[in-house]
Amino acid sequence: MEAQSQKLPVIAQTDSKPRSAFTKELFKNYDLYLLLAPGVIFFFVFCYIPMFGLVIAFKDYNIFKGVFDSDWVGLQHFKDMLQIQDFYRIVRNTLLLNVLGLIVGFPAPIILALMLNEIRAKYFKKISQSLLYLPHFMSWVIMGGIIYNLLSPKYGIVNDLMRFMGMKEIYFMIEETWWVITYTLSSVWAGAGWGTIIYLAAMTTIDPSLYEAAVMDGAGRWKKIVHITLPGIMPTIIVLLILNIGHMVSIGVEHPFALQNPVVTNISDVISTYVYSAGIKQGQFGITTAIGMSQSFINLILVLGANYFAKRFGKEGLW
Repeated sequence: MEAQSQKLPVIAQTDSKPRSAFTKELFKNYDLYLLLAPGVIFFFVFCYIPMFGLVIAFKDYNIFKGVFDSDWVGLQHFKDMLQIQDFYRIVRNTLLLNVLGLIVGFPAPIILALMLNEIRAKYFKKISQSLLYLPHFMSWVIMGGIIYNLLSPKYGIVNDLMRFMGMKEIYFMIEETWWVITYTLSSVWAGAGWGTIIYLAAMTTIDPSLYEAAVMDGAGRWKKIVHITLPGIMPTIIVLLILNIGHMVSIGVEHPFALQNPVVTNISDVISTYVYSAGIKQGQFGITTAIGMSQSFINLILVLGANYFAKRFGKEGLW
């Protein structure tokens, strides 16, 4: 009995250790958990709870019956998705715009961050950063209006300059090739400045002594960028590249919707605009939910594949 009574306090003490350690950690870093709470709540409310709606992809959804009472149709919506008349065209357009955005748009913030990092005039650097960040906070409705006015064949300043130089005006928004170029460059204009924030933050973690040693060895700015700055931010570049590849079959509805017009529908109609048109305007909730679910599944495969190959080549991945 005495041996059992001696063991009981030990057992109670070992059971309370994990709980007290968690409580201690919670109270010690309560401010960090409070900062984390809004992000967790946001993703839970707007990303995880709506996942319940994916069941509509397997039902003949009727707004009067509701989700639970609607009839099951199995994989019929996925079969119908592949038989849509313009399905392969909108998939082609989505991939085309995303690949061009990756090729042209992904290196843009890296180059811009390297240029900003080399500026030594403090006030000029701050003003430049503020101006570069500005387009990110503007709605694509406003951006689309600005782009249409800048590129107007009659009143746009771009065509005015071209005519002044003896060149013929270009109808940027109604010629398919020029529309794709305009779309890609407008993506760079809107996102390059904002994308520099992460890279500039990554550059601050590079040891300044490396630059000092490079100067002692006679290295110029270009060699310091190639041999110190770029390798220093390479893990960040790899992570962001993997995340960008993971959105290869997804595209926001605002950008193409703000720039498209009936003349260039053949090239400007993408998956998101089709989902908006068929799902919101025509009420085809089942098939559009199936399309969105397929997009998410393909994006997941792309992220896993990109992360796998990054690890195989000796680079740091997402995990």
